[in-house]
Amino acid sequence: MLINLQLVMLTWSYFMVVFRDPGSVPANWKMLSDQNVEEDNSTAIPSSSEDTERRPAIGYCNRCQNGKPPRCHHCSVCKRCVLKMDHHCIWVVNCVGACNYKFFLLFVLYTFLETLMDTLVLLPSFISFFQQVKNSSSSPGKLAVTFLAFGNFHYNNHHCIIMLNFPFSSMSCFLQNPYLDAVVNLAFALSLLCFVVMHASLLLSNTTSVEVHEKRKDVRWKYDLGWKNNIEQVFGTKKMLWFFPLFSKEDLERVPALHGLDFPTRSDIEEKGKEKEKEKEKEKKKEIDL
Repeated sequence: MLINLQLVMLTWSYFMVVFRDPGSVPANWKMLSDQNVEEDNSTAIPSSSEDTERRPAIGYCNRCQNGKPPRCHHCSVCKRCVLKMDHHCIWVVNCVGACNYKFFLLFVLYTFLETLMDTLVLLPSFISFFQQVKNSSSSPGKLAVTFLAFGNFHYNNHHCIIMLNFPFSSMSCFLQNPYLDAVVNLAFALSLLCFVVMHASLLLSNTTSVEVHEKRKDVRWKYDLGWKNNIEQVFGTKKMLWFFPLFSKEDLERVPALHGLDFPTRSDIEEKGKEKEKEKEKEKKKEIDL
């Protein structure tokens, strides 16, 4: 039952990441603050370093002939700019960007859990096979050749009968060999585990695979809002929907990062925190005066 449920979630996430557009830049895109920036430039007043850090970097793509929002990159495979581009994934034949990054993470997670579950189910048979072959084999070399040859193994009267079918002769031996399936699933699960850990670290720091090379090691990433806020920037604020490949209407309206055009920075969060502290102090003063 659990394996079937994971398979359904895996398939659902896969189709969502394949068919959902990762995020395209609107034609003739301009940021709302561009006019204010142009007016500030015309006055020749030097801006402070704090202002330049708060102001998102606005670029221009010569190949698309359009503006580039913050965290946007041009994909050489798709031949277009992708909002908050992470990478172009050949397994889903699509770019991974702001609008489908959650679906991609869920697809990787459920694929890892599915392969891990398959490995655990096949593990007892795998151990039993090696115990019986070890007792019947005369040398470790024959055991290695037997396994590498993709053999079909049949047990009759507690004796191991080995029928060699080399991989280039038939694919049926691969499908009928649960012991080889266990090894393949285990190897695939381990490789996916590394992928899950890598993207989990990127998620918690609000970073993409492309931006890893842009971050300065000695300076905290300006989009790092804290692990909780970073997760909400990708999965939304509704925790009940975090493990489902969909978003609530409220999140789509209240979390602009899900659309890939506007992203809050750490300085913005700090300013909001200071404003809340000032409001609390004012309320305390009012209570004292009363």
